[in-house]
Amino acid sequence: MSSSPFPFSWLTPPPMPTPDVAGALERISAMPRVMQIAQRVRRGATPCDVSYREDQMKVLRYTSTAERKHATPLLMVFALVNRPYILDLLPGKSVVRRFLDRGFDVFMIDWGCPRESDRNLRGEDYVNRYLRNAVRHVAEVTGQDQISLMGYCMGGTLTAMYTALYQETIRNLILMTAPIDFTPGDNLLSIWADPSFFDVDKIVDTFGNAPPWLLQTSFLMLKPVSNLIEKYLGFYEKMNNDAFVEEFFAMETWINDNIPLAGETYREWVKNGYHKNLLVKGEWPIGRRKVKLSDITCPVLNLMARDDHLVPCGQSRGFNDLTDSRDRTAIEFPGGHIGLAVSGRAQKELWPKACDWLAERSLPVNPRAATRASAKRTSASRKKAARRG
Repeated sequence: MSSSPFPFSWLTPPPMPTPDVAGALERISAMPRVMQIAQRVRRGATPCDVSYREDQMKVLRYTSTAERKHATPLLMVFALVNRPYILDLLPGKSVVRRFLDRGFDVFMIDWGCPRESDRNLRGEDYVNRYLRNAVRHVAEVTGQDQISLMGYCMGGTLTAMYTALYQETIRNLILMTAPIDFTPGDNLLSIWADPSFFDVDKIVDTFGNAPPWLLQTSFLMLKPVSNLIEKYLGFYEKMNNDAFVEEFFAMETWINDNIPLAGETYREWVKNGYHKNLLVKGEWPIGRRKVKLSDITCPVLNLMARDDHLVPCGQSRGFNDLTDSRDRTAIEFPGGHIGLAVSGRAQKELWPKACDWLAERSLPVNPRAATRASAKRTSASRKKAARRG
């Protein structure tokens, strides 16, 4: 007979896990260093100047010591939610830096934070006014008739709309995880936005602008276990790794740097997109015109994230065929919605290809024209400084 107080094996309690005392003490001792890393997180890694302002919008122009090789400038356009520096998160994880190092003149729109008085801004304000004026500015300061546009997420949708309406100003178009086709499928946002359950009118009429907490909660709940539990467990396990901690806090800073979305724009986005799917039908109204993607004829590069839970590939995949471009490229890259910009694999494999693609379709720098343009910018800067003085 067994001498164990639990004669039946299935009643025997499992062995208690041995506490990792040494590991816990090591992590506790790392806390001062972790806090130092957290305090020096920056919002954006690459130096830039504000090249243009209009209301809350700013156009940033990035500075670089790399030789300028391409005359056609690149304007990056992020979504109207969150901040654009995800494209310039850290020196080694910066899409901006990839293009600068390849000799491009890179600009970025920072939409700013809409005020309560901006609640009536609509899609036509962002496309026909702000984005159009930004494109005009970039073309003017670089001396070019056409520029290249790159839009990320909702910014990709806006750039597609703009290009369809003002094709003559755009030489190349790059989309990143851009929602185009809102047909309900494997996308939870489409299910949640079903008008049977979701009253967007009541939200906008109550809050004015769509509150940051509403948008942020929606995105987090797409993958609640991963977003709310697993990543913090991963942080605990790797908090002795300074490089990991730096990346973690940079991402957390960006993820929680939330801004509201103009109320009428939010209403339009839900109704025209998720409820009616007007973009693929050629019926999305922007001012007095309707956006017809078939009016896009410039070269198109459509980048999608294979594991994207926010904008599944099915929402973006059909875009190329909706255009009349004869130069269409689509890449479905392993990774998620944000990983397409910041993952180490994307930085090493995807963005060199995207730079090659754009380089082949951009005008080369004319040395004499570049010298004249530089002198003109220097003269303008001196005049501005003199006026300030």
